[in-house]
Amino acid sequence: MRSELEPLFTPFTCGSLSVANRFVMSPMTRNFSPGGIPGEDVAAYYARRAHMGLIITEGVGPDHPAAVGDGTTGGVAIPVMHGEAALAGWKKVVDAVHAAGGKIAPQLWHMGPIRIAGTGPSPDAPSLRPSGIWGPTEKAMVPPDYLAKVSAPTEPMTDADILDVIAAFGRSAAHAHALGFDAIALHGAHGYLLDSFLWEGTNRREDDWGGSILKRTRLASEVVRAVRAEIPADKPVIYRISQWKLQDYSAKLGQTPEELEIVVGALVDAGVDIFDVSTRHFDAPAFDGSDMGLSGWIRKLSGKPTMTVGGIGFDKDLADSFTQKTEAVDNLEEVARRFDAGEFDFAAIGRAVLMDADWIGKVRNGEPFHPFDMTAYGRLD
Repeated sequence: MRSELEPLFTPFTCGSLSVANRFVMSPMTRNFSPGGIPGEDVAAYYARRAHMGLIITEGVGPDHPAAVGDGTTGGVAIPVMHGEAALAGWKKVVDAVHAAGGKIAPQLWHMGPIRIAGTGPSPDAPSLRPSGIWGPTEKAMVPPDYLAKVSAPTEPMTDADILDVIAAFGRSAAHAHALGFDAIALHGAHGYLLDSFLWEGTNRREDDWGGSILKRTRLASEVVRAVRAEIPADKPVIYRISQWKLQDYSAKLGQTPEELEIVVGALVDAGVDIFDVSTRHFDAPAFDGSDMGLSGWIRKLSGKPTMTVGGIGFDKDLADSFTQKTEAVDNLEEVARRFDAGEFDFAAIGRAVLMDADWIGKVRNGEPFHPFDMTAYGRLD
């Protein structure tokens, strides 16, 4: 193994979670859980990747009727974290990953504005939006047919709607803990429900759930507190955060580090232990005047461990890889340089480990990586 990569293979401990290396399998929607129930094939899929320091699962619907449905990634077979059959399926996943020596966290995911109304396990449940709007459409990076289905405004969420969502996250976190998951991850990015409250482009409320930057953090913070209340104090809560949204790739939660500090500070106060920092390019500067990426800034502003994700292993980001020729690349030297500089504690890998279950073994042995293969999205290898 190349010497500059050795630090990425050191162990790390956060509360009750101890991992063998700093590589994380990033969450990726797979649509292989009919009826919301992960089967033996899903368990085997994750177990094959147990050599990663930590696996964060695909987005999993918490116990709320409008949590998941069709969206930009489809929604035919998104797993859920409630119901006897689904929980039994997840127990098999957890046991398989643990038997293979790995650690795993579920990513609880409420689609919010991104869900197409009339879809999912509860088609009669209305999709939820902070202010009844999907968001600006002029910069949206989504298919036109999808945009046509979500453009019409809806009713803003009521206080009762909001409290139901908070309770749903708490219930599903309790289920996940009982099943033996090693941490709980929350999807608070990309324009989905938690992020749609954080972002002024979708949260136009003037009550206690919106208005100022700090007030816009309230829903996410209350969800974190609800999760925290249902699991042991030493079990980590991981929060995925992003500047970009599906509604606007140039969007920002914080225009300055000071504004971003308000957001992450509120989440830390609520109980976040690790930030999963999603960017299109992990090495892109987050603010003018500094080379530091967003994961570095959030680590600095929050005082918490971070993981970086975005473009590790390929020459195109996720969105561009669906429309442009994409090549596998070895950009781990830059990952290692930024890791050594203290920008992040983990490197999260998505497409590369999806397409090559032994990706980390090839890193260790200096072997060539699998080429980019779009067909992998239709398999559960």
